[in-house]
Amino acid sequence: MGFTDLLTDAGLSILNNWLATRSYIVGYTPSQADVATFKALKSAPEAAKYPNAARWYKHIATYEDEFSTLAGDATKPYTVYGPEAAEVTLNPAKAPAAEDDDDVDLFGSDDEEEDAEAARIREERLAEYRKKKEAKPKAAAKSIVILDVKPWDDETDMVALEAAVRGIEKDGLVWGASTLVAVGFGIKKLQINLVIEDEKISVSDLEEEIQGFEDYVQSTDIAAMQKL
Repeated sequence: MGFTDLLTDAGLSILNNWLATRSYIVGYTPSQADVATFKALKSAPEAAKYPNAARWYKHIATYEDEFSTLAGDATKPYTVYGPEAAEVTLNPAKAPAAEDDDDVDLFGSDDEEEDAEAARIREERLAEYRKKKEAKPKAAAKSIVILDVKPWDDETDMVALEAAVRGIEKDGLVWGASTLVAVGFGIKKLQINLVIEDEKISVSDLEEEIQGFEDYVQSTDIAAMQKL
């Protein structure tokens, strides 16, 4: 069978193995086969785990502004490419004779050349499969942030400053550990960790709210930020 789900370890492993001896999904130049497969991935594959797929993804990304100009059929889904059944789909005349086995073919292919009705059924099943995948609840995207909160001077009550900051409570915001970091002239800044849900919390809005504690806060800076 061809590529089915490129969001799982199994699907990425198939893609990685497919690209072990290939520069492109099909042929010797970038095509719509690469575009369809590239778009099916939500992000670049992990290089340490899927080196071939990661190398291919990075290369195809350089053509992103030219996707519409690449050769091939842009209407074909990525699922028609990949090992075994995909080769039959792409070139039925050259397909090897089917082997007897007890496996059940999810997409309805049989021992004969795929006809229009079989193709229609396969596409309907693929559409139903994708619909079910999309209907599944997705984990919320989160980021971890290290925020620097700077006081006015060395006489600022840092305990009260931190209490004011932690007093901000929002859905999708979780405060973490904190520490005081010396910045010079006896002044210490508050460095505090927090985890946010990206769709619910705007870091810039949060900074603006913290800066609203004018008795304590001079300014804020994002020291580090990365996706979880």
